[in-house]
Amino acid sequence: MGTIGFLVAACSTKKEETTVFTGAAGEVKLITLDPGHFHAALVQKNSYEQISNQVYVYAPQGNDVEEHLKKIEGYNTREETPTNWKEIVYIGPDFLEKMIAERKGNVLVTAGNNRKKTEYIKQALEAGIHVLADKPMAINRANFNLLKECFDIAKQKNVLLYDIMTERHEITTILQRELSRIPVIYGEQLPGTPEEPAIVKESVHHFFKMVSGNPLKRPAWFFDVNQEGEGIVDVTTHLVDLVQWEAFPGQIIDYTKDIELLDANHWTTSISPEEFKQVTGCEKYPEFLKKDMINDTLKVYCNGDILYKIKGVTAKVSVIWNYTFPEGGGDTHFSVMKGSKADLVIRQDKEQGYQPELYVEAIKGVDLATYEKDLAVSMEKVASTYPGVTWKKIDNGKWQIVIPAKYRVGHEAHFGQVTEYFLQYLKEGKLPEWEVPNMLTKYYITTSALDMAKAK
Repeated sequence: MGTIGFLVAACSTKKEETTVFTGAAGEVKLITLDPGHFHAALVQKNSYEQISNQVYVYAPQGNDVEEHLKKIEGYNTREETPTNWKEIVYIGPDFLEKMIAERKGNVLVTAGNNRKKTEYIKQALEAGIHVLADKPMAINRANFNLLKECFDIAKQKNVLLYDIMTERHEITTILQRELSRIPVIYGEQLPGTPEEPAIVKESVHHFFKMVSGNPLKRPAWFFDVNQEGEGIVDVTTHLVDLVQWEAFPGQIIDYTKDIELLDANHWTTSISPEEFKQVTGCEKYPEFLKKDMINDTLKVYCNGDILYKIKGVTAKVSVIWNYTFPEGGGDTHFSVMKGSKADLVIRQDKEQGYQPELYVEAIKGVDLATYEKDLAVSMEKVASTYPGVTWKKIDNGKWQIVIPAKYRVGHEAHFGQVTEYFLQYLKEGKLPEWEVPNMLTKYYITTSALDMAKAK
């Protein structure tokens, strides 16, 4: 079983040098900086041969780091496949300076207060440390400008900066992408219009939820848009990423010429004092939230939508935050991609048992007998890559993609999958050529949309 240790304030300055990764056991040494979001812990839900079990944690004193260490200890002491992390912890107001001076690890994981995150990333990169960052890496225009600088530093220092895009590993999204690349099923990508976008993605999230089987305790700052960021720059990061990843796979998207913002909106969710206490454990609102209160109700700008054109295709992404989920439910995702032959639709409502399901819906005018034959042949090819995936007819011109349970690993497991990819990129010494320009485009869209929404 793992243990959690504490590092005393001994200072040993390390010479800056770039690590060359070979895939050898334990060569990746993690640093966790100021963990304030449960995503920081989820990177360590699994063990990895390439990652040393000694993890260096640098943080200010407070509940954030305490909750993080509890989650790690929970992974170490669980009955099935326990991990063996040894957390070596430094707690103090100079945690950032201490991390840079000691440089105990070669890969920084950061997931927490987004107001500080871009600066954390910059300082780590300048020290020659690779960065695996939770989204969002930028929550406003100033952050975006700093992020551009960060990528320049990463290139100069020959280190990698990568954000954790877990939704690329969700099976219905993967299959939606696969089917959109088969002309006899999808046809050609429709351009859409502002009134009828060709790609739509909507995500519904909840403040009160379960993580690793326990009620999630959120820090009070999570409800401050100056620290967490508005919803339009937070969860929409995933949705904007998926539009690029699915509709333009392997293509570089240049935000200076491939993107046209059309509209953006934001609105609030109301949180009562009782709800705030339940999810944070705080008896009262902290002073920094008073600006967002009407009477005793907290108004959080966590909802938003963005309408834009990407390489001539009109897309719309929306995020909605409710306090808690309906019985039997959880966070949900809706997505449609519109082709000249069919719509590819992901639904995750009560009818689907709050489990995402993928549907193929032929458009009017398609010869259904011929289409179904083409679908059958195409799905055989898909099944050669994803064994067990099949289809069934549920209505005239509408089919459901049948997905075996083995592919439904869940959101928490996706963090391990992203980490595995990042470990491979470390061995290769580079990211795919489209990743950096597309990350910049993603954050250009979200931060520019925030400016547009706030200007209304």
